[in-house]
Amino acid sequence: MRAEISFGKSLVGILFVGLAAAGCTTTPKPATTPAKTKQAQAAKVTFNYTAKDRDCLKRAMYFESQHSDEDGYLAVGTVVMNRLTSGAYPPSICGVVAQEKQFAPGVMTREVKPQAEPELATAADAILLKGARHPAVKDAMFFHTDGLKFPYDNMHYVTVAGGNAFYEKRDSNGMLETPPPLPSYEVAMNYVPGESMLPPQFEALIPSAVPVPLPAPDPMATASTAPMLITAPVTQPETAPAPEPAMRIAIPTPRPAYDSVMLRGEIPVNGG
Repeated sequence: MRAEISFGKSLVGILFVGLAAAGCTTTPKPATTPAKTKQAQAAKVTFNYTAKDRDCLKRAMYFESQHSDEDGYLAVGTVVMNRLTSGAYPPSICGVVAQEKQFAPGVMTREVKPQAEPELATAADAILLKGARHPAVKDAMFFHTDGLKFPYDNMHYVTVAGGNAFYEKRDSNGMLETPPPLPSYEVAMNYVPGESMLPPQFEALIPSAVPVPLPAPDPMATASTAPMLITAPVTQPETAPAPEPAMRIAIPTPRPAYDSVMLRGEIPVNGG
């Protein structure tokens, strides 16, 4: 009886050890991780600008901000860029600034003081090269001198900078009345030398070079696999040119001398 109990305990122990060993050698399955989805970045909209456009931007910032400071320059420059990227205004910076009755009179012709050039250049390059915008201007495309009052319900003011009050035009539901501008991270400014004022969407339609039509190959002129026979040219013996016939020379016959006497028919001429 004791032998049977001892044998049973031994058998149970062997089974337990085997199961434990099998559990230790089992390879755990790797945890499944959800696949990462790559979000496609939105393509930027490219706007071309020239050196003249950069000058137009500086002029608008200078004359509209009352020659204030970099903060005022950046606020006016943001309005210019908001109009450019909204699609509701001319498709170039100079076109936006020079639009009739929109910016200060003489903005395109008056003199800019040389001492303001460093700050203007810094502000313009920050806008064009780095995509800088005045954060408080937001989507504003309009402004007027600070302190003025107008009885319109659609003027939604956002900030005051450089002596100007900036506002958005919104309807009674709070929606913009103009197409919203593109955010700066969706805009790419491309410098183009020259004075081209074409919109960027039209630049791609102009070929860089005019294609030259090539003549169509002659269908009768086909390659032949037969060997080509080359024959030496036959030289003809040179012949001397035939002499020209001699020209005949007429020798005049001497005429007899006549005296003043009238010859009669019955008298021979020789006197015989």
